[in-house]
Amino acid sequence: MAPQFFVSGRRLAAALVLTSLAGFAGAEPQHGIAMYGDPALPPDFVSLPYANPDAPTGGRIVQGEAGSFDSLNPHVRKGSVPWQLRFLAYESLMGRSYDEPFSLYGLLAESIETPEDRSWVEFTLREEARFSDGSPVTVEDVIWSYETLGTIGHPRYAGFWKKVDSIEKTGDRKVKISFNVEDRELALIAGMRPILKKAQWDGIDMREAPIDMIPISTAPYVIEDYEAGRYVSLKRDEDYWGKDVPFRRGTNNLDEIRMEFYGDGSVMFEAFKAGEMSTHREFNAEKWATQFDFPAVANGDIVKSVIPHQRPTGITGFVMNTRRDQFKDWRVRDAMIHAFNFEFINETMTGGRQPRITSYFSNSVLGMEDGPATGLVADYLKPYADELLPGALEGYTLPVSDGTERNRGNIREAINLMEQAGYTIQDGVMADADGTPFEFTVLLKVGATENETMMDIYQQALSRIGVTMNIDKVDAAQHKERTQVYDFDMAYYRRGLSLSPGNEQMLYWGSDGIEAPGTRNWMGMNSPAAEDMINKLVNSGSREEFLASARALDRILTSGRYVIPIYQFNISRVAHAKELKYPEYIPMYGDWIGWQPDVWWYEE
Repeated sequence: MAPQFFVSGRRLAAALVLTSLAGFAGAEPQHGIAMYGDPALPPDFVSLPYANPDAPTGGRIVQGEAGSFDSLNPHVRKGSVPWQLRFLAYESLMGRSYDEPFSLYGLLAESIETPEDRSWVEFTLREEARFSDGSPVTVEDVIWSYETLGTIGHPRYAGFWKKVDSIEKTGDRKVKISFNVEDRELALIAGMRPILKKAQWDGIDMREAPIDMIPISTAPYVIEDYEAGRYVSLKRDEDYWGKDVPFRRGTNNLDEIRMEFYGDGSVMFEAFKAGEMSTHREFNAEKWATQFDFPAVANGDIVKSVIPHQRPTGITGFVMNTRRDQFKDWRVRDAMIHAFNFEFINETMTGGRQPRITSYFSNSVLGMEDGPATGLVADYLKPYADELLPGALEGYTLPVSDGTERNRGNIREAINLMEQAGYTIQDGVMADADGTPFEFTVLLKVGATENETMMDIYQQALSRIGVTMNIDKVDAAQHKERTQVYDFDMAYYRRGLSLSPGNEQMLYWGSDGIEAPGTRNWMGMNSPAAEDMINKLVNSGSREEFLASARALDRILTSGRYVIPIYQFNISRVAHAKELKYPEYIPMYGDWIGWQPDVWWYEE
C-alpha cells in the first residue's frame, strides 16, 4: 500500500505552535495531556488518527532480529531482552500519540489531573482495567510498580523516581504523585511507567527471577511461547480488557506477533527472502534498490513501502568512550572523525544514496542552524563559553572528503590534530612523547556485517596515520554486559530522539552516567552546559525558549565530537507480505514505536 503522507512542515510548525506552554488553567480531570498546550484530540475522540477503527482482526506478523536473548523481563538491568517487549507486552496509565510532539491519552487511567505548575499529578484508574489473569488493576499495584522500578528496576526508571516527593492513594481508584523539583515534563513521564502485578512478586527478587517468570501485565498481548535465543511468540489476548478504550481502537489487530532471531543480518535477509519472515526493515538504500528483486517481490507477494517522517535523525555511528585515556582529548576525537572517510564509505556501502547525519537533532525544527549561534541560543551558550569546544558558538560542520579512497586532505588534518594533542608518527607508528603507540579497540556485535565492513575500511585508513585499531566481535549478551558498564574504547551507537526531548536527555548525556551503569551516556560526557540546556528544555516558558534550548543542546553535543556519525534514516523502508496492511494516514513520527505492528492488520 503506497502511503499518503499528510504531515507537512506547516503541520509540524502548527503543532509546535500549540505547544505554547499554556498548560492547564486549573487542576481538573482531563482525558489527556500535552507537554505544551492542549492535546490535539478531543475528549470524545474515536481512535488515534493513524489507526483504522474498522480494521479486521486475525493473522500474524513475523519479524526478524539479528542477535539473541536470554531474558523476557525488560524492567531490570540483568539480561538481554527483545527490545519490543517493553512496548508490546506492557501498558501504562497513559498512552502516547505519535501524531503529536508529546501528548498522552488515557489508557489504564480514565483521567489525569495536574495544576498549572505541574507540581503534582493525579490519575484515576479505569474501573474495568484488568491484568491478563483477570484480576483488577489497583492503586496498590500502581504504587508498588513505581516504587519497585524506581529503586531496583532498570536505570531508565531511576531518574524519575529521584524527583518524586511522595506517591499516595487518594481514593479507591486514585493515585497522586508529588514532585520535589520544578520540572513540567514529570507529569507526563508519570503516566508512562509500566504497571505490573504486585502479588506476583511477593517474596521474590525481580532482579534474580528466572527467564520463565514473565511479569504479568495488562497489555493486549501475552507471551505464549519462546525458546531462549531463538524466538518469542506473543498472542493477542481475546479477553483483553481495553479493546473499547479510544486509545486502543484500531490497534492490536494481529492474532500473533512472532520474533525470530538470527545469527547475523545476512542470514536474516535470506530468511526473509525464503518466506520465514513476513516483514523486514531495510536500512541500506543500495541494498533496497538492487537486492529486492527476488521472485516474491516480482510477483507481488512482497510489497515495498517507503514511510516518511519528521522526527530528528538522532545519532547513529561509532561512539568514543572518553573514560578511556585515548579519547579524553577532543582533538584526538576530531582526528578520528577526519580519518573516517564517510563519502568513500557511503559510496561503497550505499552507492552514495544515503545522506549523513549532520547533528543530533538534524532533519527537524530542533536541529542547530548553520553558522554562529545567534539570539536566545547564543544567550544560553555564552555563560559556558570557556568550557565549550570549538564550533559550539562559532558553528560546526563535519569534515567532507574528496570521495577518493586516499582522503588526503582529511588525513593531513587528522595528523595535524594528533600532533596538537601530543602525538607524532615515529617509525610509522603514531605515538605519544614517551613512545607509547596510539591504539584502540572497537566493540561490535557478532553478525553486524555492515558495521564490520565499515570498520574494515576505517582500519585501513587509520593505518595510514600509524594508528592501530583492533576489532572485537562478541555475542549479544556479552555486548550488552560490556556496554552496560562502558567496557569498550569505541562501539557502534544509535540513539533515536523525539520531537519533544526532555528528561530522558539526562539519561543520555547526564554526568551521572559517567559512573552509574546502564545509562545511555556511553561517551562518558560531563557537560554542565548540556545539563543546563536539558533543564531549560523541561522548564521552557515559551516555544521560543524550547526551540532555543534544543538547538543549543544540539550544538554542545555535535561539537563535542563524541560520535563518528554515519547515515541518517530520513525515511523508513519496509518490505512486507501483501496481506499485511496499514492505514494510509501516516503519523508525524512515521515508522516508529507504536506504528508497526500496532496499527497494522492482516487481510487476505
